[in-house]
Amino acid sequence: MTPPQWLIWARDLQALAQSGLTYAESPFDRERYESIRQIAADMMAAGSHADMARVLDLFSDQDGYATPKLVVRAAVFDAQGRILLVREVLDHDRWTLPGGWADVNLTPVENTVKEVREESGFSVRVTKLAAVWDRDRQGHPPGPFSCCTLYFICELTGGSAKTSIETSEIGWFAADHLPTDLSLGRVLPGQLARMFEHAANPDLPTDFD
Repeated sequence: MTPPQWLIWARDLQALAQSGLTYAESPFDRERYESIRQIAADMMAAGSHADMARVLDLFSDQDGYATPKLVVRAAVFDAQGRILLVREVLDHDRWTLPGGWADVNLTPVENTVKEVREESGFSVRVTKLAAVWDRDRQGHPPGPFSCCTLYFICELTGGSAKTSIETSEIGWFAADHLPTDLSLGRVLPGQLARMFEHAANPDLPTDFD
């Protein structure tokens, strides 16, 4: 789905304020950028019906030059060609690919391997970067920040199913038996279908959006 215009404006203003506060030296300029950040928080709160103070705290926690957030997702396949999904506790136990925000000081591949191990108990080897997708362009529900997701094809190398504080169930699914209760903020049916296509044909080029 296309983000509403108010969300795009609020994101733009927040990014302008964040980058401006990073480089501004004049106290008058800092005051102006803080005012812009307040306007962005007001817009976000009004449009999303969220608590304005919480939105402002969220924005205030961001520093440095504003860039899109980075997420990694792992499409892990077993010997039977089934894909690994986990139930995401934070989204009412809906199913998704293992993954999450990329941590600093780790490469995208290292982040992906770590997320799979922590959320499912399995160890994997990354074999291919299947897709680099902008969250908004793919049709996910809108969020407060611009976000880019890296989708990696992985092969299973060991471990056993184990839930975590983030996940409540682990499952393997064939392409024609995927669950309907997906965590749509994290993965979409069409994205899962595309991961099966990449797994079946490793020579497919990486998808970009």
